[in-house]
Amino acid sequence: MNKQIKKKFSLKNPFLQSVLISLFCIFVGLFIGFIVLLIINPTEAAGAISVIIKNYFWYPNAMMTKRALGTTLVKASPLLMCSLSVLFAYKTGLFNIGVAGQYVSGAGAAMFFALKLNAPWFICLTLAVFAGAALGSISGFLKAKYNVNEVISCIMLNWISLYCVNMLLSPVKEPTSPHVLSLLNTNPKGALPTIGLGSLFGRNKYVTIAIFLSILMAIFIWILIDKTKFGYELKATGFNKYAAKYCGMNESLNIIVTMAIAGGLAGMGASFYYLSGFEQWSCSTTNLPSMGFNGIAAAFLGGLHPIGAIFSSYFIQHITDGGTLINKSVYSSQISDLISSIIIYLCGFVFFLKTVLNNILAKREKRHIAISENK
Repeated sequence: MNKQIKKKFSLKNPFLQSVLISLFCIFVGLFIGFIVLLIINPTEAAGAISVIIKNYFWYPNAMMTKRALGTTLVKASPLLMCSLSVLFAYKTGLFNIGVAGQYVSGAGAAMFFALKLNAPWFICLTLAVFAGAALGSISGFLKAKYNVNEVISCIMLNWISLYCVNMLLSPVKEPTSPHVLSLLNTNPKGALPTIGLGSLFGRNKYVTIAIFLSILMAIFIWILIDKTKFGYELKATGFNKYAAKYCGMNESLNIIVTMAIAGGLAGMGASFYYLSGFEQWSCSTTNLPSMGFNGIAAAFLGGLHPIGAIFSSYFIQHITDGGTLINKSVYSSQISDLISSIIIYLCGFVFFLKTVLNNILAKREKRHIAISENK
């Protein structure tokens, strides 16, 4: 029993290594961010990094703190779904850089049916999933049938989906602004249920069941990937599609299904965000939502594990929201994005850091063996 406990908490444990390395990346990212703040303005640097880390704890009023916490959770839910989209595809050997486009497609479908056709929330959510899945399956089909690199097809589809959604939602925009109509005022039944959650977060009316649904989806994806035959086949196809084909698996279908599921997760994330009524889509936007690209950071920071993605998504959103509270006359709010980018850059060296750590542990073990033999 003691040996099992020691093995579980040993530095050789892959899970513990992932946690420690992620914490190391976070620490270094925050430290470098602090150095940048010092260079810009040394006198305000300590206060600024403190505000970024505190986020909603910065507010002196308990009600405002709860409300800001609710806002962070509202934004973290779609970010978690985007990170699940990235890691699901990555687990099967694909790099889904089209999360932003799939997210946009889901937002367009959800908003169009909610505002134009007054559909209820569960219909809008379902159609958002299908829209994201449809866009993802296009990249999967091109990869499976014509060996088109999914990165290239995804990037092209990102922009196609953005401008298509802008045109799709133009009939439901406000007469005097480029933003679509307010969901909560136009079609309240199209908004996700709050089931009284807002009262727990300072009467924040945007807090919905999306928070719990996103966590349940993370658990579901973990079970699907690691505990089912279907997940094993998808991972086997990702490792070597020719070997998978030799074993009787339909490797082409598996690639298409993988990208469809990944796209569906991103589309669901968009419905979680826009069906909360927190933000109105702008039909004149020419920028892809950052949520899709932040999902890449959250996925890698979470060790490419669905459960780890829950915590990493919250952390990324936590410091992003914290960055909006710093003194704008001295610093740019994008400093939190800089910290996030440094962290994700360091996460690219996760495997290298694991190798270094394992080499150190192996040398230490050899040294202990040599000493014990000499005794």
